[in-house]
Amino acid sequence: LYLTALNSTTSTLSFPPIPSSFPTSNFIPNTRFLIDSFRHPSTAFSASYFLSHFHSDQYSGLSPSWSKGIIFCSHLTSLLLIQTLKIPPRFVFALPLNDPVLVDGCEVILIDANHCPGSVQLLFKVPTKNGIFERYVHTGDFRYCNPMKLNSYLIGFVGCDAIFLDTTYCDPKCILPSQEESIDYVVSVVDRIGKEFGKRRVLFLIATYVAGKENILVEVARRCKTKICVDGRKMEILRVLGYGDGEAFTEDESESDVHVVGWSVLGETWPYFRPNFVIMEEIMVEKGYEKVVGFVPTGWTYEVKRNKFAVQTKDTFEIHLVPCSEHSNYDELKEYVKFLKPKKVIPTVGMDFEKLESKHADELRKHFDGLIDEMDNKKDLLMGFHRGNCETVEKVERNANEERVMERNKNMFEMKTVESNDMDVSSNDVSYVHKPDSQDSTIPSEEERERIIEETRDSLPKWVTRDQILDLVSSSRWNIVEAVSNFYEHEIEFYEQVSVFRTFESASHASSPNSPISLSNSGPFRSCTDESVNTNLSQVSKSPSLKLTRWSNISPSKRKKNAEKRSNKKVKSNSKLESSGSKQPTITSFFSKLLPDDSKGGKTGRKN
Repeated sequence: LYLTALNSTTSTLSFPPIPSSFPTSNFIPNTRFLIDSFRHPSTAFSASYFLSHFHSDQYSGLSPSWSKGIIFCSHLTSLLLIQTLKIPPRFVFALPLNDPVLVDGCEVILIDANHCPGSVQLLFKVPTKNGIFERYVHTGDFRYCNPMKLNSYLIGFVGCDAIFLDTTYCDPKCILPSQEESIDYVVSVVDRIGKEFGKRRVLFLIATYVAGKENILVEVARRCKTKICVDGRKMEILRVLGYGDGEAFTEDESESDVHVVGWSVLGETWPYFRPNFVIMEEIMVEKGYEKVVGFVPTGWTYEVKRNKFAVQTKDTFEIHLVPCSEHSNYDELKEYVKFLKPKKVIPTVGMDFEKLESKHADELRKHFDGLIDEMDNKKDLLMGFHRGNCETVEKVERNANEERVMERNKNMFEMKTVESNDMDVSSNDVSYVHKPDSQDSTIPSEEERERIIEETRDSLPKWVTRDQILDLVSSSRWNIVEAVSNFYEHEIEFYEQVSVFRTFESASHASSPNSPISLSNSGPFRSCTDESVNTNLSQVSKSPSLKLTRWSNISPSKRKKNAEKRSNKKVKSNSKLESSGSKQPTITSFFSKLLPDDSKGGKTGRKN
């Protein structure tokens, strides 16, 4: 009916205006094209829908009763819609890749998104007045790779009017390893442990989405020379994608020790990873294995700093957190924007994107300052001035000046606050301890405290001590999510605490020939079961000669300046001690060599 109406000279097809509440990131300007948006309360204002890929957060709202309009997508996605979701075929229209097609008078091109099978980026060339075209790139969900720069159609969109960008990992902390490196890791673990235990003794569980992560499964099957066991629904998806029954996949559990499980079986990934060892034990007992090794391949579990591939263990269970993401990491996002040089970046993932000019969207766009075509925005300002719109120009400049003044005042306030805090710390000469204010919640019972501590422990690396966990949860008002978030914001500081006291312990034992010590557990992700580490942490934290670095909201640059001030004060006090003869123990001198000299940017001898 829709296509007939378009071709009719007496077409009565008309739509109401697009409501202001509709998310800006989900429709293309000067069109009625809706992107990955099927669940809006009222979509009577369009009949042209685009689906970038077959993931539930994109196709949510679709059902066998769908009849609101035509769904344009790639060929693979169209098969999944029809065969899996049972969408009526007459409402699904497959478009070819790398081949321009006219839709409602606009040129539309689909190119590969390197996300999941059938995923595409959407390129739109929209006609406007005076024969001028506006060009828009909608990435959907995508993982940038260098071959994209060679796509001739994408090259034609360099300098486009806007890019609707997948900002899932738009954060400088999100520098994920390549997919190849992550896949190599999974293959190596399966191969190593599989050979160590032999068949039918260790069960491998790989968590996946309904569609996605197939590249990991295929490589494990090929390189480990084993089949992958999947359930009926996953096999149905694989058949649509062209894998089907063959050497790689099977539904017979007895044929393989590598099984695919649902995404949340091994644990919850948001807002931090919480393992589910109970379910793993149930699966192990039910299937008759001695050990279970799980893999959760997603960037959300990335424990950034010291080890790309974190492992959580309990008894005979292991869960490997593998940062194998199908979304672009931070550097890749910047590289893509630099290549396209758009006039504007429109974030599509995150919070508060109903309004294009929202505060959060502005914060994300700042990451791409200097990479977009800023001349276009300056031209608009100059044109406004040329047309005599001086009032607008003055208002823009006045707002900019006000923002600069507010920012300067804010920085001055922060500096005063930091200086005040430093004075308090220096005068008391004790480590920073969180002081609950009047709004803090009451301290939980002893039983509840133990439960919170254990649940927090399950979400942190094994080297974290009980004292550190107790400090984290108490200073976070016993909020587990806040405690875990604070830890991963300042993981390096916490690890350095443990490293320092392990070195202290090593030196103490070395001074006594009858007390040998093993350093085999000194790695950042080894288990820390020695209670002496906890004891040393609590004892030395009270000593005025050594302060432990606590997590705080002070930026690294300010922390460096503060450290310089404190170091200058310490030089004077140390000189007095030297003149009257050193009364400090030998171990204090040892620490002064070990600890980093912040004023010179020095580091300890510990390997990264």
